[in-house]
Amino acid sequence: MSEAIVVAGKAAPRGRFPHLRRAGDFVFVSGTSSRRPDGTFAGAEADDLGVTRVDVREQTRAVIENLRDLLRAAGGDLGDVVDLTAYLVNMHDFGGYNEVYAEYFDETGPARTTVAVHQLPHPHLLVEIACTAYLPCRADRPH
Repeated sequence: MSEAIVVAGKAAPRGRFPHLRRAGDFVFVSGTSSRRPDGTFAGAEADDLGVTRVDVREQTRAVIENLRDLLRAAGGDLGDVVDLTAYLVNMHDFGGYNEVYAEYFDETGPARTTVAVHQLPHPHLLVEIACTAYLPCRADRPH
């Protein structure tokens, strides 16, 4: 069984791909940012002069909460994540990202890879995360 899932009420994907894809007992979550449904970004503000303030801790928290919402739509939660890849625009943000990550996961959590990338799809984004969850198909879970 394979199924693409776009979750109502979440920021629409910025391309022709789903938020999640179920393949048997695994759910693959597309790269997720701190983007809100209205197109703004948690952890990014610009004042009237165009001065931008971005906060990796706030963005990381929003990304993980967005992942949680997407997984819940598939009948799972963060505890079901078995593999996670985080993309940081700047490794100088690793400490703040790692600090917030530790609020949600510990050493019993998913396998993790964190890499630096040149840029993400919007200049205000500092972090994006994709993950895989193990959600065995059951009668009480959406599929």
